[in-house]
Amino acid sequence: MSLTLLHYSDIETALDDPERCARLAGAIDERRGADTVVVGTGDNTAPGALPLATDGRIALEFFEAVEPDVDTFGNHDFDFGVETARELAGSAPQSWLCANATLDGERFAAAETVPHTVVETEQYRVGVVGVAHPETDEINPAADAVDFHDPVPAVRESAATLRERDVDFVVVASHCGEGDSRIARETDVDAVLGGHVHDVHVETVADTVVVRPGRAARYVSVVQLGTGTEVAVHEIGDDHRHDGLAATLADRLATTGLDEVVATVAEPIELTEEAVTVAESRAGNFVTDALRWRAGADVAISPTGALRSGDPLAGEVTVADLIGLAPYRDDLTLVELSGERLRSALAAVPVGAHNDAFPRRFCSHLSGARIVFDDEADELRSATVDGEPIDPEATYTLAVAEYLVETDHVVGVFGPDDVVERCGVAHDAIVESAREGGIDPDVGDRIERPTLDH
Repeated sequence: MSLTLLHYSDIETALDDPERCARLAGAIDERRGADTVVVGTGDNTAPGALPLATDGRIALEFFEAVEPDVDTFGNHDFDFGVETARELAGSAPQSWLCANATLDGERFAAAETVPHTVVETEQYRVGVVGVAHPETDEINPAADAVDFHDPVPAVRESAATLRERDVDFVVVASHCGEGDSRIARETDVDAVLGGHVHDVHVETVADTVVVRPGRAARYVSVVQLGTGTEVAVHEIGDDHRHDGLAATLADRLATTGLDEVVATVAEPIELTEEAVTVAESRAGNFVTDALRWRAGADVAISPTGALRSGDPLAGEVTVADLIGLAPYRDDLTLVELSGERLRSALAAVPVGAHNDAFPRRFCSHLSGARIVFDDEADELRSATVDGEPIDPEATYTLAVAEYLVETDHVVGVFGPDDVVERCGVAHDAIVESAREGGIDPDVGDRIERPTLDH
């Protein structure tokens, strides 16, 4: 009999979808046996509309239903602050692992987490070490108080300790994204179960399997270790369902008012990974138009990756559906910039052209302006606002979520001193826009990249 690792990650907005979560829980329960370890790898408490309404505590309902063995911190598990992340880790029924984070020189959440643990099945002793992304504090300003370190030394140390405890296998629960391959290459472990990057990914690095199951409870990874290594990533179907979890989540949507129907969409709006990360999608245009409308701004920008992928918006659209597009507590801020600085901000919109961590086509979403960007020359050819060339000496207003003000993760042109007004919570603007004017976005020529594919 082989050891079976059942692995999910980045549940995120699926916590707003009772059926999807219930089917994931049912699929895990169906595959669970005497020699099974169930592993989560971060971003399983946020983001989402219900997580926002409950400070992530709704995830505890999922954990109680699934009874996982271990989990680790993802960057979004800090969306509600460091103390809430610590509290959720301590309240979860599974062992919460974190080997590469410190606070004031001490291991972070030492009372609520352990760096590694041993899970005993009927036939095996399985060592598991958990690591967070080393840039968590840069990705999420709410985690700024915590220092996140290179995961490789932490994994090496824990793996050595676990081998001394006579385990049969060492497994890494990682939220390091592309860094999982380096962990596999540079440490003595048998499997790296990863998250953070939302693709479905399987590879073998230095005889170590690396797997990511994507996001939003759509897949579960099944890794078998023993006489050989077998890996499969299964799409969650309709065959199995945890009825109690479905009822609990549906009830919470109702009691929080998140199931209220706000608008009706005649032509489905795709929320694929392509639609939320690449320019000129109906979803991106709808969101940026809503932000610009609510703030009364000349221009609005929403960064690639801020929108969450999922099922299309179709038919009756609820408050939860709309908050789930950008499920964060960021204020909508109005920034005032000279034309010269606005042009610099617009030059950063094609983020994939400037950041090697992203595919080149990745691009922020834009409203109120039109740009032409030359990818071969890596320069902004032209930029207009309301059809007119930008005047370098004029003053313009830009609507952005507070995240873009607090960090230079996407645009480093402006900061807190440039904010002239706060216009409520950003996701409320999306809901209000749908209530006022419905949801019927188009795709125009806001962003042109004529040399992108050359």
